[in-house]
Amino acid sequence: MKQISLTEGNVWKVLLRFSIPFVLANLLQALYGAVDLMVIGAFCSADSIAAVSTGTQVTQIITSLISGLTVGGTILVAKYTGMGKLEKVASAISTTILCFALFSVVLTIVIAGAVSPILNLLQVPASSMTEAYRYILICSTGIFFICEYNALCAVLRGYGDSVSPLLFAAAACVCNVIGDIYTVGYLHMGAAGTALATVFSQGVSMILAFFYLRRRSWPFGIALRGLKMERGLFKELVSVGVPVSFQECMVRVSFLYLTAIINSFGVYAASAVGIAGKFDVFAMLPGTSISAALTALTAQNVAAGKRNRARCFVRYGISISLACAAVFFLWAQFHPQSMIGLFSKDAQVAACGIRFMKTCSLDYLAVSVLFSLNAYLNGCEKTVFTMLNCCTGALLIRVPILFFLVSRGVKNLTYYGLVSPFSTVIMIAVIGIYMRRASAPVKYQQRATV
Repeated sequence: MKQISLTEGNVWKVLLRFSIPFVLANLLQALYGAVDLMVIGAFCSADSIAAVSTGTQVTQIITSLISGLTVGGTILVAKYTGMGKLEKVASAISTTILCFALFSVVLTIVIAGAVSPILNLLQVPASSMTEAYRYILICSTGIFFICEYNALCAVLRGYGDSVSPLLFAAAACVCNVIGDIYTVGYLHMGAAGTALATVFSQGVSMILAFFYLRRRSWPFGIALRGLKMERGLFKELVSVGVPVSFQECMVRVSFLYLTAIINSFGVYAASAVGIAGKFDVFAMLPGTSISAALTALTAQNVAAGKRNRARCFVRYGISISLACAAVFFLWAQFHPQSMIGLFSKDAQVAACGIRFMKTCSLDYLAVSVLFSLNAYLNGCEKTVFTMLNCCTGALLIRVPILFFLVSRGVKNLTYYGLVSPFSTVIMIAVIGIYMRRASAPVKYQQRATV
C-alpha cells in the first residue's frame, strides 16, 4: 500500500483519504463486540448478555491501556517522518514493536490474576458471574496479539499508511463472525465461545500485519531480526504514550463504576446498558477514528512547521464527526426501541434501555468535539494536559455525580445517562480556555514552513 503525504496537498482530500481507512477499520473492530452480543442474544439468555456486556467493559480497559501506547508509537513515527529523519523512523519502529511486546507480558499476568476481584467490584449478577469470568480470562490470553497488532498498525499509520491496517481488521472481523456462529450457535459454548472467537481473530490480524511489515520495502534499513530498543526513544514513547494510556484507563474506570451501579439494579438494567454501550461505540466511531488520524496528521505537520495546516485538519475533522454522530443521536431520540431490538427482544430490557439511550446519546455529539481537540493536543505532545483534563472529568465530575445519584437511591436510568455528556462539555470548555492561553507549543524544534 502507498504512503499518503500528510504534509502536502489539499487538506480535505488528505484528511478523507487518510481518515476513511481509520473509520472503516474501527467499524470492523467494533463489529467484534456487536456480533458477540447479537449472537449471544440470539442463542442465549439475558444472563449471558449481561456476562458478555460486563466482560466487554473490562476488556475495554485493556484496549484503552494499549491504545494509549499506540498513540505514542504513532506520534513517534509521524514526528520523525515529518522531520525527514529516516534513521530515527527506523529506530522508532523497532522500539515501538519491542515496547509493546514487553507491555503485553506484564498486562497479561496482571489481568489474569485480577479477574475475580474485578467482577466482585462490578457487582456482576450471580447468574452471570461464571460466564463473565470465563469470558475475561479467555480474552486475557490474547493480549499479546492485541498489543503487537496495535504496535504494527501504529508504525504504519504514523508513516502515512492507513489502508493496510484496514485490510488486517477486515480479515479479523470475518474470522470473528465465523468463530462466533460456530462456537456459540453450533458448539453452544456461550460467552466462552465468543471470547475464543475474539482471541483467534486477533491472532490472525497480528500475523497478517507482521508478515506485511516484514515484506514491505522501506526507504531505510529495518530488519525484524535485528530489532533493538533505543533508550532515548523508549523514554519518549513512554512519556507521550503513558499519559494517554492512564487517561483512557481512568475514563474506563469511571464507566466501570457506572456498570457496577447498573448491575446492582438487576440483569435487565445491566443488559440494557450493555446494549447501549454497543451503540456508543458505533455512534462515537467516526469521532474516535478521525481523532486517531488527526494525531498522526498533527504530529507530521507540526514537526514540518505547518501548524496552521494541522489546525485546518482539526476544524474539518470536528465537522465530519459531528455530522456522523448526529445520525445516531436522532435515531436514539426518535426510535430507541428499534436500537434495543437489534440485540434483544425482551420487553423489560427494552424498557430499561429506552430511558437510558434518550439521554446518554447527547454524548455522541459532545465527544465528537472532545476527541478531535484531544487529538490535536496529543499530536503536539501535550498528552499530560489531556490526561489531567480527562481524568478530572472522569474522576472528579462523572464519578462524584454517579455516587450522589446512587446514594440518593435514584434508579431512573434517564439521570444516569445524563452524567457523561455533562462531564464531556466541561472538558471541552477547559480545552477551549487552555488553547486560547497556551496555543499548545511543541517540545521539538520545527522546520521552516514550506
